[in-house]
Amino acid sequence: METPVLIIGGGPVGLAVAGDLAWRGMPSMLIERSDGAVRQPKMDMVLVRTMEICRRWGIVPEIEGSGYNRAHVQDNVWVTALAGGYELGREAFPNCIDEQCPPQSPQKRERAPQNFFDPALARWVRGFEQVDLRYQTEILDFTQDDTGVTATIRDMKSGETQEVRAKYLIGCDGAGSFVREKLGITMTGNPVLTYTTNVVFRSRDLESIQDIKLAYRYIFVDEEGTWATLVAIDGRDHFRFSLVGGRDKRQLTDDELIAAVRRAVGRDCDIEIVSTMPWTRRELVADSYGENRVWLVGDSAHQLSPTGAFGMNTGIQESVDIAWKLEACLRGWGGPNLVATYETERKPVAVRNVAEAARNLARMLETRTSKPPAEIFMPGPTGDAARKTYGDWYTERMSHEWFTLGIQLGYRYDDSPICVPDDTTPPPFDAANYIQSSHAGVRAPHVWLADGRSTLDLFGKGFVLLRIGKDAPEASALVEAAAARHVPLSVVALDEPEVTRVYEKSLVLVRPDGQVAWRGDALPADALGLVDRVRGA
Repeated sequence: METPVLIIGGGPVGLAVAGDLAWRGMPSMLIERSDGAVRQPKMDMVLVRTMEICRRWGIVPEIEGSGYNRAHVQDNVWVTALAGGYELGREAFPNCIDEQCPPQSPQKRERAPQNFFDPALARWVRGFEQVDLRYQTEILDFTQDDTGVTATIRDMKSGETQEVRAKYLIGCDGAGSFVREKLGITMTGNPVLTYTTNVVFRSRDLESIQDIKLAYRYIFVDEEGTWATLVAIDGRDHFRFSLVGGRDKRQLTDDELIAAVRRAVGRDCDIEIVSTMPWTRRELVADSYGENRVWLVGDSAHQLSPTGAFGMNTGIQESVDIAWKLEACLRGWGGPNLVATYETERKPVAVRNVAEAARNLARMLETRTSKPPAEIFMPGPTGDAARKTYGDWYTERMSHEWFTLGIQLGYRYDDSPICVPDDTTPPPFDAANYIQSSHAGVRAPHVWLADGRSTLDLFGKGFVLLRIGKDAPEASALVEAAAARHVPLSVVALDEPEVTRVYEKSLVLVRPDGQVAWRGDALPADALGLVDRVRGA
């Protein structure tokens, strides 16, 4: 059997790689060991950049309608218990229906837990005839050479094995990646931040018996500090309780876990356990993202605490980065150095996001080293005053996790060999805030156009040269150079004041992934040299 790209792992990132390739007209085979059902949703927030990518794919309505109760309250709150306890502080947010898009994007974040998000992606992927999607199929071995990869796969139901020849193999097979292990790639960082156990359960009466005003996420604090969290998975009767341990590993029984849930609730309640899962928060990045014909994407390349919701969203960005480069090389116009820039561009972003997630966790767990004052658990005016002081401090510390638009949209590829910087300085990075810019390596800015489209709607399937303003230079030399190298390039003329203001230059070249490759007020003398650089030649 032959396929241009063999993808190992059918979680959200593997599905995104297959889907983006298919959206570009490129076939692939995707294999996944499981049956595709999500019994332990590990993620629940689809951040702004991922929703922009879903907009490009045309599946925003599917994500918004995937099953989560979008009218459910989205507040984050820190409490001593839900019933008979105290609220210490709260960060209020609009529900998913009422929340507005940030001015820098045509999209807003969306609550779509993995048990909703993955099936929505899978339905989209199944709609492409280019994708050979196989569940309950595992990889047994692979070897690579200068022209491709030979892999042995096995149908786990029938036991039948097959040999697959692919031009590229992409490992999206998670934290315990077989692909990473086979390549002998090690990881650097902290292998254990905490041992945590999740309990997914259903309860019809939980929200009706609590004294605390409804929220999406509850963080529980006792005399020893922060010890657990609870989130509303579907915004109805489906919840995920996380018992946040320390660095000492211990196996908990179902009875112990049920007792912990009821302790957090504050009184007895009806609980139907759906599944339990012990897991480890880590702070790790692969020392290499791959080599030659085999590359790692998503959790196989980095593992991080979910504090900030950066994990899956970082992987989706990676899927788009590598997919256009694979397509370019498979179609013959990508240069010999193009795919290797995937690591150059994406690894620094992962290092930053992994570290930021760990800092968010550390802020949440500061209460363990600096114990809460005893007064916050006492009734009366003294307790009220102590709770106000402590809650304000906790709220300020946790705000770093809630406000991360700079992380979501502000990633850029400063050292990429396929981006051509000018002599200006891009805006400084700020995790919370995001200033749009058209500097080389950044996400091309969003501006609403007079016809109702976003500038982001112009990008995706090839390079786009924006000619901005009525006096923008003529661009035929670059068009001819792209044609000579068979690089897909379209030219779009825009003469709108806000585009001129935000994009700053008369000519801006945007890559298929929506990042800026080059900008200037005149074409370079060597247009062919520019094309060769941005295509990795």
